[in-house]
Amino acid sequence: MRKSRFSEEQIIGILKEHQAGIGAKELCRKHGVSDGTFYKWRSKYGGMEVSEAKRLKALEAENAKLKKMLAEHMLDVATLKEMLGKNF
Repeated sequence: MRKSRFSEEQIIGILKEHQAGIGAKELCRKHGVSDGTFYKWRSKYGGMEVSEAKRLKALEAENAKLKKMLAEHMLDVATLKEMLGKNF
């Protein structure tokens, strides 16, 4: 996945500007992002503080690591079952 050119702090700052009353289209034009990106940010980071966003990112990274470990373990188990099932 491509790295965003905006940090969580910047994204939350943009969303706080929107909460302060600046229109979405004006913010998108000012910061050079599309409307779709802005609304995706709003659904993901809306109402969050910077510390909460950092915690969310850490949890997502940990979740991805655990999913990878589980997939590798399931593959090992399937391989062992297949090997035990064969008659030598």
